[in-house]
Amino acid sequence: MMKFQIHTDKDKHDDFVKNNFFGDLLQSSNWAKVKDNWGSEIVSVLDDDNITASALVLIKKLPLGFTMLYIPRGPVLDYANPHLLAFFFEELRKWAKTQKALFIKFDPKIVYETSKFGEEAVINEQAKEYLKAIQAIGAQHFGFNLIMGETIQPRIQANEKLQNDIESIYPKHTRRLMKDALKRDVEVARVGEEGLEDFARLIELTVNRKGVALRNKDYFKKLMDLYGDDAYLHLATVDIPKKKAELTENLIQFEADLSETPENQKKRLTRLNDQISSTKKNLKEMEGLGEVTGNTVIAGILSIKFGDIMEMLYAGMDEKFKNFYPQYILYTLTFNEALAAGATWANMGGIEGSLDDGLSIFKSNFNPDVQRLIGEFTIKTSLLAPLGLWAYTKRKSSSM
Repeated sequence: MMKFQIHTDKDKHDDFVKNNFFGDLLQSSNWAKVKDNWGSEIVSVLDDDNITASALVLIKKLPLGFTMLYIPRGPVLDYANPHLLAFFFEELRKWAKTQKALFIKFDPKIVYETSKFGEEAVINEQAKEYLKAIQAIGAQHFGFNLIMGETIQPRIQANEKLQNDIESIYPKHTRRLMKDALKRDVEVARVGEEGLEDFARLIELTVNRKGVALRNKDYFKKLMDLYGDDAYLHLATVDIPKKKAELTENLIQFEADLSETPENQKKRLTRLNDQISSTKKNLKEMEGLGEVTGNTVIAGILSIKFGDIMEMLYAGMDEKFKNFYPQYILYTLTFNEALAAGATWANMGGIEGSLDDGLSIFKSNFNPDVQRLIGEFTIKTSLLAPLGLWAYTKRKSSSM
């Protein structure tokens, strides 16, 4: 017999979620500690003491003692099992009332459509059946929205299928930009918490440039502390003084070679003039960076591996160094280390449904799959739910 359980053991929950097709980082028990401005509970369904469904439920306090419940990228269960689905939500509704919840929101990790950039999307026929089953238990579907900020989690994501020699699936211009980064002596590496100060600085630069609300050093440290060895901080660096000295030395040598080359050696003269012109251009670019001392951190990515997915949560870059193209080798390092750690996918994060904004265009450089999830659902659990949803929607609209 199936049994609904509250206060589910965190380790058992995490093991179930990690090994489930519908599992996700946002359903890990530690995510409740990340979102510590919400309350939380882990609820599950047991069948002969085995977990068959589980959910990290976040609890947001509302005025007058009411709450709303939110299950990020969950619940985790077999959506092809209508009996299990109905039982879970029937029991969840009962428990929600004990929490004075006005409504429940959830957005399961069900891929509804997939495409490559510039190609027609292919619908997952099984997902269409999942949608009918979820609506049959009384959940209201928000719809297939295309604007990232309309739902709590982005519905559309860029996901990279990991493989050896990942560069082989990139467009030619991406591979060219990777070579340009290497020619500029950009170096990339995984670092520990000692890199957080520089990473937080990069994120702050990104916030100022794009006008978006991101996180600070304390938040990033919390992520790294909570997820330990599964937290990956990758940074890109460049030593500008060293590179300038190298270019200056090369320029002196090229000019000396040019002065010693006979006029009849046309090809050599052309090559040397091209090298001198290119070196002078690079030096001028370096001079334009202003006073830069020592090895400088110019880009970074913070990722968490959970199950077989590397979630690339935050990325930042110093725009002053955009012509060094650090992100192209930085992302590739993240993909390669994710594969080495046993991941099969890297989630590059949300994108707009139009696919024509700057973030989408940048991510298209890695030839990822565009995965459109099934979307967000709402279940009303109180007669006051319409009022609560109105207030929630108004507040969300004002913050967009």
